[in-house]
Amino acid sequence: MSNLTKKLEFAIILLFLFEGGTMKKVSKLSLTLASIGVFMIGLAGVLQYKAFQIEENTVAYETVTMNDLSAGKIEKVNNNNEESTAGKSDNNSEVEEDTEKAEKIVIEDELQDVKTYEEVNTIPVDPIVYDGLTMNQLAEKLNRSLNSTISGKGYLIASYSLQLGIDPYMATAIILHETGCNGTCSALVRECNNVGGQKGGPSCGGGAYKAYATLDEGIMGYLDNLYRNYYAVGLTTVETIGPKYAASTTWASKVNNYIALIKSR
Repeated sequence: MSNLTKKLEFAIILLFLFEGGTMKKVSKLSLTLASIGVFMIGLAGVLQYKAFQIEENTVAYETVTMNDLSAGKIEKVNNNNEESTAGKSDNNSEVEEDTEKAEKIVIEDELQDVKTYEEVNTIPVDPIVYDGLTMNQLAEKLNRSLNSTISGKGYLIASYSLQLGIDPYMATAIILHETGCNGTCSALVRECNNVGGQKGGPSCGGGAYKAYATLDEGIMGYLDNLYRNYYAVGLTTVETIGPKYAASTTWASKVNNYIALIKSR
């Protein structure tokens, strides 16, 4: 506060001069004005000091004196500012850390989602329908024993047999025994589409055996007959079907041989 002191001293000297012998001729008005000036200077100094005290607790100074610099007050304010800045930096670091963690979690979740999608099998898997085989595999197995006119009808035989609840191996074996389609199909199959040696009408060539318009109808008619007249009444094995299906006592053993042949292929 050396500048303020100097100002006060200067004002006192002026007052002394005004009141001394050398300034006796100065009017009372001049003395009054000088007194007012001294008061204003003192008031300005007090206000300046108060303003300095208020700003000392903030972040900047409007008026800085040499004594303030030497006393280290400016350095203190700067230190406070640095501490405040350091606090903000720490908070920013924590926010950045949390943001990085959140981004890492999101990225890991996305990678897991991608991995999950990659592991999904988009190729449809056929269910097992019989004897550990899918429908296509069973049809192919039957086709390896179906030749001549009935060649390639394994899928129809397999699917319709399972729909009715009939053993597809046994159904195919009866066809092979009755019509000879393990090699060349009989005339009954070739001319009248009768695959199981079924009797009834319409007649095939005027005889006792039944004629069908198409081979598919003949296969399905045969399976319907096997279900209705045998399976539905509890005759579900070759041995129980044989006595009713054919007069031959060797019929069951021959059909069983065909069953073994079909399974082996």
